[in-house]
Parts: sequence; structure tokens; C-alpha cells
Amino acid sequence: MFSAIRKMLREWKGLQAFKRTPREERKLVFYSEGRGYWTYFDPIYKALQANHRTPVLYVTSAENDPLLEKPLPGMRSFYIGEGSMRTLFFATLDADVLLMTMPDLQSFHIKRSPFSVHYTYLHHSIVSTHMIYRAAAFDHFDSILCVGPHHVTETRAREKLLELPPKALIEHGYGRLDTILESGRQGPHERHGDPVQILVAPTWGENGLIERHGLDVIRPLIDAGLKVVLRPHPRTRKLAPDKLDVIVAHYRNEPRFRLDEDSDATTSLLDSDIMLSDWSGAALEFSLGLERPVIFADVPRKVLNSEYPAIGIEPIEVQAREHLGVVVSTDELAELGHIACAMAADSKKWQTALKDIRQRWIYNSGQSGDTAAAYLVSLIK
Repeated sequence: MFSAIRKMLREWKGLQAFKRTPREERKLVFYSEGRGYWTYFDPIYKALQANHRTPVLYVTSAENDPLLEKPLPGMRSFYIGEGSMRTLFFATLDADVLLMTMPDLQSFHIKRSPFSVHYTYLHHSIVSTHMIYRAAAFDHFDSILCVGPHHVTETRAREKLLELPPKALIEHGYGRLDTILESGRQGPHERHGDPVQILVAPTWGENGLIERHGLDVIRPLIDAGLKVVLRPHPRTRKLAPDKLDVIVAHYRNEPRFRLDEDSDATTSLLDSDIMLSDWSGAALEFSLGLERPVIFADVPRKVLNSEYPAIGIEPIEVQAREHLGVVVSTDELAELGHIACAMAADSKKWQTALKDIRQRWIYNSGQSGDTAAAYLVSLIK
């Protein structure tokens, strides 16, 4: 009980500290729902500092966010938790611009404030807007930083269908992808006899690959001599921990198996030759950022909006599968090891195709931060 009281007191102090910030200094606010989201803000923050010297007020719901203890130059940070103080923060916000990665503004308890705040949405996935998100997820933002042409087409189609006011749609790009590109690690690894590494990174939910198939996913990969890194979605750990515990216990003494639950996961991404996924947006980051192929297990689609066909556009995560790798039926999971080895042997061919797809599907590759920073500065009063 006392720890809960201390936590709420800390959140209250964070909210009051934000409110004490003079209104003329509340120009640009970043809201982060968890410590793993900074990777999406980072390129924009860097461009704001390098090109515009624009200060940022960083508000986070993560109690262990490292930017609370060590805010970056040009930043002041505030902790508000994810309960009543966060609700109060949004309800009373008075600032020029709020940039956030959390959808569903106005749909539930997180509302627009009565003040004249410009709400900008920053996509934290390449996937489409209309199938894995709730129907009204983006309806109440003033502007959206779009990853590629698909986001513009989908958003305009929904606005037309429902006669919604048009939002400002910015041809932005994807900062997470830019960070991967900066690594310079594109293309196949030179293994020199070491085993091929496959990153298993599915989405979460009752139809998720791990939730539905568990050990049957990992076993054929280990049996084929591959090195396997399992990176579950954080929601799988929360909602189906028993599925993960069974796998980890089974391979406790297997040196070619590793569980990765690091919030960043960049190392596992960069070091892997192939990814095995289902409907996760991470598959698009891996293939388009590192120019390496993906095996897509054909579990049922992840659908939060059952009316997604109404706009008449196939989601990009559906279109992408046949371009970015191969689709494998769940009846063929026993063949995953052989399929992965064959793809690794043909990795040069995949690299050429994936580089071309990135250039067509993603705005401003390598420069998205500059684009977003310039737009946000233009909104400041």
C-alpha cells in the first residue's frame, strides 16, 4: 500500500512540476507511454536540437525511464505514470504542440484538452492504419506524421468515407528505420561457419504465433542447427507468460537458444540473418531496414477493426508478405528450419529486392527526423 502511495505522490509531483513550467515555455511537448518508445522520438529530437535549437518538455508514463534521471540537452523531463495523473495531464494540457505515439485520442479516458493544443501523431509502426488499430484510432489528431504513401491513402479514404475533417498529413518517414539504416549493417552476414541466426519476433494476442503454437515454432529451428533468438512482444509476457516459460524451461541448457526481452532489441535485430514473424510490424522494420528476408507464419490476421475492408484498401502488412519473404502455413511449421536455411543461402537476391521496395514504400529514408522537426517548429506559436 505504501509503495502505491509513494508512486502516486511521485506522479502528482511530476504533474505539478509540469504545470509550474511557464506557459511561454510550453511550446513543444513529447508524451511517451513507455521507455521503449524513445527510439521513435530520438531522430526528431536530434534534428530539433541540431537544426532549430528547440527545447522539448518530455512527459513519460514509465517510472524507470532513463531520461528522468538524465534528461538530454535541451530537455526537461516529467513523470506522470499511467493512471489518474496521466488522465489529468491530458485533460488540462495547455501547450502549443503535443507529439505522441499513443493512438485512440478522445476514444476512451485520454481526451483532448479544452485549450488550443495541436495534437500530432507519430507512427510507431510501418503497418497500415485500418486493420490492427481501432477504427477511430487517428480521427482526433490534427496532424499525422506518415511513414509512407499507404498512410496517406488510407487516412484520406477514411476521411472521405465518414466525411471527417481533413487532417494535415506529413510525408515524414520512419525514424526507427533510419536508426537501423545508420547502423550500416544492411545485407547478409558473413558467417564463416557459424550457424545462421533467426530472430523469432511475432505479435501478441490469442492468434499470435507463440500463443497458438509455442514450442512447435522453436523446435524445428533448433533441430535444423540454427541459432534462435526469441523476442516476444511485451504483451505476450504480460498476458501469456506460461507459453514463454515452457519454451525457456525446455531450452534452458541449449546454447543456441536465447530469450531477448530487452526494451530496445536493436542488437538482436542487427545480428540476425532471418526473421520469423506473423503480423508484427517488426517484420517490416527488419526487412526494409536490414534488407534481409522474413518468414511469415500464416496465423489468423490480427484485427482490431472488423470494418477495415470498408475503405477498399488491402493493409500494407498483408501486401508486404509476398514481397518481403515467404508465407508458411501453420500446417508446415515442421519445415521452418529447412525453409530458413534455404532463404539464408539465397540472401543476396533478397537484398536487392528489399532495397528497391524500401525506396518505393517509405518517405525520406535517412532524413525523417529533419522533416518532422521542421514541421513541428512551424506549428509553434
